[in-house]
Formats: sequence, structure tokens, C-alpha cells
Amino acid sequence: MASIAIVILNYNGKHHLARFLPSVLQTTYPGAQVVVADNGSTDGSVAWLESNYPQVDVLVHPTNEGFAGGYNWALHLVETDYYVLLNSDVEVTPGWIEPILAVMESDSGIAACQPKILSHSQPDYFEYAGAAGGWIDTWGYPLSRGRVFDVCEKDQGQYDHPLPIFWASGAALFIRAQCFHAVKGFDARFFAHQEEIDLCWRLQSAGYRILSCPASVVYHVGAGTLPRGGKKVYLNFRNNLRMLCTCPKADWCGPCLCGWAWMRSRLGKVCSPVIPLFLPPLSRPT
Repeated sequence: MASIAIVILNYNGKHHLARFLPSVLQTTYPGAQVVVADNGSTDGSVAWLESNYPQVDVLVHPTNEGFAGGYNWALHLVETDYYVLLNSDVEVTPGWIEPILAVMESDSGIAACQPKILSHSQPDYFEYAGAAGGWIDTWGYPLSRGRVFDVCEKDQGQYDHPLPIFWASGAALFIRAQCFHAVKGFDARFFAHQEEIDLCWRLQSAGYRILSCPASVVYHVGAGTLPRGGKKVYLNFRNNLRMLCTCPKADWCGPCLCGWAWMRSRLGKVCSPVIPLFLPPLSRPT
């Protein structure tokens, strides 16, 4: 049986852990490891975990490295076949792991997968961060099955069939450990937001596929660590531009490729004089 580690990255989220960690600990998959990787919290999260949940493995980092850097650090310390990157503000349901692992174990070409993500405050509706699986349009704008721009659909079973997607949400991301490390994990320069899209793009360029598995269901609060607006908006737009300017070759992308090539050629001409504060040199670290 494949081993799995549920890794929750925490930054001053003691209130979320108190509310949602119990559902994670009720996971029925045999031998599932639960890890909380603390990303420089100052709210007493570590002491609270050690006092209330000694069965949870706690990793402690002295500073906040963001979602990307924090997970890169933590996952190098966890040995398992599969990682589940789970936000601290997610409530899981009974049997949420088994359907996804069954699909991934049946096909070694699937590198990553996500469950159906519904809104915790409106359980009949999809949640913004991933919904039933992510896509990206010709101009680089991310969207999801069940969510376009800020409009989330009501879940009426319309997306209950599994299928390949472009990106799986970092709110509840199942990924083969070997694949994560083979593509060198997240690009830490992103800090937070859209780093999972960049990761999934690189995985597909390496020959793997990404899947949505709606037989597994979780409920997400959303904006649990970084509130909406302000820095969140900045990071989303900055990281989207960074991703487009450093994206790997995507021959499989078909109709989208012309749009990407045009965008990249245009940005390549203006990046240095116009947006030097947003983007590093147009290259991906090796």
C-alpha cells in the first residue's frame, strides 16, 4: 500500500488548526501521516500543537517563506510516496483520500490530482480556489470548472466526472513525491499564489498529467492566511506575469500555444524597461 503524508503549512493559523485539524485526524487511510509545517508563526501554534496533538508531526521553520518556499523546505524533510498539500482552513470528509489514490495508483503518468473543492460557508457552491479543477485561457488567466472570474457555480453534479485538467489547486493538492522533487518543487520566487499552476505546467511539460477527482470532496474557507485584496492581488498579478515569461515549452498545448508565443514575444520586448520591479530576468533557474 502506498504511503501518504498530509502536510499542512501553517502561518499564524492556530484558530484554523483548532477548527479543522480534527477532521484531518479522522482520515481513514491506513498509516496516513499528518504533518504541520510551521512557517515562522508568532501566535503560539507550535506550543498549542505539541500540547493538544502530540500525534501530529510538527516541523518548525524560523521565518515565513511563503507557500512556495515553505513547502519546498518542509517536503524535503518528509519521506513518503505521496504528499497531500492541505491548507489549514480546509475541512475534509470521510474517505477523501482513497478515491484519489486509487486513480493515481492505477496510472503512473498522473503526477498530481485534486478533489472537488466546495465553499465552507456555502456548501452547495464551488469554492474559488480550484473548484472542480483548474484551466488557463489563451491569455494566461486562470479559471476553474465551477468558477470563472469571481463567479462560483452551484454544485449540481455537473462536474462529477474525473478528467485531465491544466492545474490542481494548492488548497488540497495530491502529488507524487518523486514527481515533485524531479521538477525541483515550487519556484520559491512566487512566495504565494499561482505557484501550483506553474508547478503543474512544468509537470505536464515533463510528460505527466494532472487530474481532477470529484469523488473526493473537501470544504475550503479561503483567504485563511492572506486576506483578500492588497498583497494578495499584487502577488496574483505579479506571479501570473512571471509564469508567462518563464513558462516551459508547451507543444501539447495546441490552440493556446500561438497565444502564449505572442504574449511571451510581446512581454519579452518590454519586460526590462517597463516592469523591472515585477519580474526577474526572463529565465527559469536550473
